[in-house]
Amino acid sequence: MNAVKLEVFKHLFQAVAEEMGETLKRTSHSPNIKERRDYSCAVFDTDGKIIAQAEHMPVHLGSMPASVAAALEQFVLKPGDTVILNDPYHGGTHLPDVTLVEGVFVEGDDHPVFYVANRAHHADVGGISPGSLPLATEMYQEGLIIPPILLRRQGKMNEDVLKLILRNVRTPDERLGDLSAQLAANQVGARRLLSYIQDHGLNAVQAYAKGLQDYAERVTRSLIQDIPDGYYRFEDFLDDDGQGHHHIAIRVGITIQGDHAMIDFSDSDGQVAGSVNAVRAITVSATFYAFRAVVYEDIPSNEGGFRPLTIVTRPGTVVDATVPAAVAGGNVETSQRIVDVVLGALAQALPEKIPAAGQGTMNNITLGGFDTRKGDRARAFAYYETIGGGAGAGPGWDGAHGVHVHMSNTMNTPIEVLERELPLRIESYRLRRDSGGQGRFRGGDGIVRIYEALTPITVTLLSERREFAPYGLGGGEPGKRGKAKLIPMGSHEPISLPGKWQGTMQTGDRLEIFTPGGGGWGKAD
Repeated sequence: MNAVKLEVFKHLFQAVAEEMGETLKRTSHSPNIKERRDYSCAVFDTDGKIIAQAEHMPVHLGSMPASVAAALEQFVLKPGDTVILNDPYHGGTHLPDVTLVEGVFVEGDDHPVFYVANRAHHADVGGISPGSLPLATEMYQEGLIIPPILLRRQGKMNEDVLKLILRNVRTPDERLGDLSAQLAANQVGARRLLSYIQDHGLNAVQAYAKGLQDYAERVTRSLIQDIPDGYYRFEDFLDDDGQGHHHIAIRVGITIQGDHAMIDFSDSDGQVAGSVNAVRAITVSATFYAFRAVVYEDIPSNEGGFRPLTIVTRPGTVVDATVPAAVAGGNVETSQRIVDVVLGALAQALPEKIPAAGQGTMNNITLGGFDTRKGDRARAFAYYETIGGGAGAGPGWDGAHGVHVHMSNTMNTPIEVLERELPLRIESYRLRRDSGGQGRFRGGDGIVRIYEALTPITVTLLSERREFAPYGLGGGEPGKRGKAKLIPMGSHEPISLPGKWQGTMQTGDRLEIFTPGGGGWGKAD
């Protein structure tokens, strides 16, 4: 296969996914998608195997293929068909992540030659609290569950399905706008792929798609061969599940043999009552991300990178949950800890390559209620965001300050947008100085973000690293743990909040969130 053309096609397929993402960003309605860019877009071959994914959300790297597989198991897609789903036990991750899948067809053929898909985090999909990340004890409390069903059939919207979805959410107009943006993104991706087929021919485009998968496999095998053969074990803990279960262990044993790696999580703790359970697709995604992060070469994120990895999980554990376990936090919090344990194990084999732990949490906050500032015209609102923290230091570099780490790659919601769209005032948004771990190279600092409520608001916090600090490596110190405080209006006595908390802010109340710093690397001189 021509090496130059292979590189060209690598960028061409990547460009399809990036253009899909740009369409989704520009046409969406919610700040969570438009500003934070909490979405992912990808291209798949005729067998539903991933070819390329834009550099959007790492947590979607290995879980998007499960969505496409679930869609194709349920339907033989025809031109104009679009499958929608969010069911964590049928291709999804957690309920706010809504995925749309459709086929790409050449004229005169009703069998897809490619598939395109995108996933977007919707700010509300129902459930017992605004934002659909509640402190739940079963999945049915977390929101509307959508198994793989047709949102469009042969180009015509399934209005009954759409009505059912919009009737079960708090902000239907915003949801309709975001779903429309997702449909537009897939259509843009399909058009771009058809233009490649017109320019280069179907056989060539499909051949180079397979060639890119094979290339990713070769590079990943080369990486694994550079890791000394052996068995490497590491464990770390989730603070709690929000339901009274503390110190939840995630354990991994990695066996490196030649150009193959077996990653075994089966000794991890059993699934718990709270929502920190992760479905297997999340564990696969986090593991793939960790191995890919060790590769210095710019390789495409595709099916080939999975081939040298055997990932073992035990059903019924916190890393391979079974129905009806609550899973809202598994996608956002447990995924981070999975990365921490995989990198912790690899650090034993590659001590001069692996960084210390980053903040290890997404510091999830959901807000909702009715904006009463306009009296009779009060409108419902729901908002979700994650907050950055410190990155871990590495052998030769300090950790970055105030960034999203590992499985979260979202942007910051500008204060101006947040205050315009929601009944909130941001009193402070700054770095949390000296929160990174000490060492020869220092961990990055976390963030301080202070919200003031301008109307009564229901709030849910879903966060980690409040008990177990982000670890240092090579003698480096851990980063500071996160914390949160509620200060009622007129009071100077802050109320310390647990990492997982749901309550109400009254008008004038302030919520202070301090995110963790990253771990330090090496002993300080």
